[in-house]
Amino acid sequence: MTLHGRAGLLIAGLFLASACAAPTPSDHLARVQAAGKLVAFTDPAYPPQSSLNDQTGEYEGFDIDVTHEIARRLGVPTVEFATPDFDQMQAGNWAGRYDIAVGSVTVTESRKAVLDFTQVYYFTPAQLATHPDSGITTVEGFAGETICVGEGTTYFDWLEGTLTLPPEAGEVADPPEGATATALRTDTDCAESWQSGRREFDGWLSAQPTVQQTVDADFPVIFVGDPVFFEPLAVAFDKSVADNDGLVGEVDRIIGEMHADGTLTELSEKWYEGLDLTKRE
Repeated sequence: MTLHGRAGLLIAGLFLASACAAPTPSDHLARVQAAGKLVAFTDPAYPPQSSLNDQTGEYEGFDIDVTHEIARRLGVPTVEFATPDFDQMQAGNWAGRYDIAVGSVTVTESRKAVLDFTQVYYFTPAQLATHPDSGITTVEGFAGETICVGEGTTYFDWLEGTLTLPPEAGEVADPPEGATATALRTDTDCAESWQSGRREFDGWLSAQPTVQQTVDADFPVIFVGDPVFFEPLAVAFDKSVADNDGLVGEVDRIIGEMHADGTLTELSEKWYEGLDLTKRE
């Protein structure tokens, strides 16, 4: 075979190899769709938003259903859930461990520095509670008291006086004068401490549905006063991912579509005992 013949075969072989190679997805959205899998953060310590069903071994709840619907509308058949601590998620720099966080993440100015957000998909009232023996019956009654919250939550920020919410959150009440925060790993650990007989604190601040679930489970918890603020909750993404714009924009569009066609209202009423939390009320 001549030199030119061998060169021609080499060029043809390179062209064929190039044609058969799978194209590299151009951005995060394309990579997710090419993989056919969406990896999503969730925190299963917060029913009815998210919890692990011991009988089925599957995650369930409002956020879980919203995640599956987002994946379906993205054309992605598989959802895989990741459950790191909430603090790790909200710190950003996820290092590719998950693509998206549908974990009832409140939009705050400080989080915007490391996370990208969609439009709000629902609101939750922030509710103060106490144990029946405290004698506290009003929000003002927590003045000078210790209030338990989950680590890294907006409830901690509110008590510390550092909470800054976007305008769609509406009015935010002032914390009780002199009240201080103590943080446990999750919000529900506060109620479990009371159930075990501990009384290091007399207050608990959490999402109203979480407090209601605790009451329904016959824990020694009672509501105190009206909600002190409403959390605007959105889907979050790691801001450090340089090619995230397509995924953020498409999920934002899907959230708008789910508002418009009633899907979010239907899911809220399913998981929150008939309440439509997609509107701040």
